[in-house]
Amino acid sequence: MTQQNTPPDEPGVESSGAAEPGADGSGAAGARGAAPRAVAVVGGGRMGAGIAQSFAVAGSRVVIVESGADAAAAAVARVAGGLRRAAERGRLAAGVVPDEVVARVRAVASVAELSADAGSSADAGPELVVEAVPEDAGLKARVLAAAERAVGPDAVLATNTSSLSVTELAAALGRPDRFLGMHFFNPVPASELVELVTAPETAPATLAAARGWAGALGKTAVVVRDSPGFASSRLGVALGLEAIRMVEEGVAAPADIDTAMELGYRHPMGPLRLTDLVGLDVRLAIAEHLRRTLGERFAPPELLRAKVARGELGRKTGQGFYAWP
Repeated sequence: MTQQNTPPDEPGVESSGAAEPGADGSGAAGARGAAPRAVAVVGGGRMGAGIAQSFAVAGSRVVIVESGADAAAAAVARVAGGLRRAAERGRLAAGVVPDEVVARVRAVASVAELSADAGSSADAGPELVVEAVPEDAGLKARVLAAAERAVGPDAVLATNTSSLSVTELAAALGRPDRFLGMHFFNPVPASELVELVTAPETAPATLAAARGWAGALGKTAVVVRDSPGFASSRLGVALGLEAIRMVEEGVAAPADIDTAMELGYRHPMGPLRLTDLVGLDVRLAIAEHLRRTLGERFAPPELLRAKVARGELGRKTGQGFYAWP
């Protein structure tokens, strides 16, 4: 279940990675709510571990679901590493003790193991399950359906997809009113934003609960109706593709394009450096999805296709529009 495609290992995450402060415990953005008592995160890659870390810092008990014991242990290690780095950078709020946060996190090797928690007592199971597996609609639907069977009927289920249809994923569930998109941004602990995506059957109470939980993480929630690419990925990809076309046409060098957006428009990170951070293969996949659903204005430039074909995927491979050590 570990994601292996975006910065550096999760698909479908469109984020500058530069937002401060956030759920690392350094501050708040948006209305504060109460953190859920217990949360399950399915998928323990960089994105899933960041989501788990954020909820654990907020006081939730967190279970990470991974595919096997080794992957489960690695997921907890990612959380511990993220907390250690946040502490080293002075980005943990006063009173947040990394060891105490990690103690609230454990990992299991299958979704079915969530049923043991849900059945042990009335208040043991997760209030929220966040699916954070790769951007494969079939995989996500199977994971969500399995999670719904394993947890209590009042639990809210959320998908972390950045572009797939929340409405179509809801069709795999018996309780679609308890389901929505919670699109976190990478790196999750530092990012201030959560994009809440509602499907037609999402209940108002479900959305209200998700808003409160986002506030408990120190994040601001924006609400978007289910639509291809939602708001963030749709706009972010459009800007990124145009920047790539400018490089392809020789308009300017990548660094100059990025500097223009950073200094001229106050973007925290230029679109080409962000593309390297997200992963060129991820951006290509999202662009192809948006092309199929929204039309030719999202057609990927040939330069993007060529770089992906050569294995120049950005930071995770050491080369994209920039060279990465």
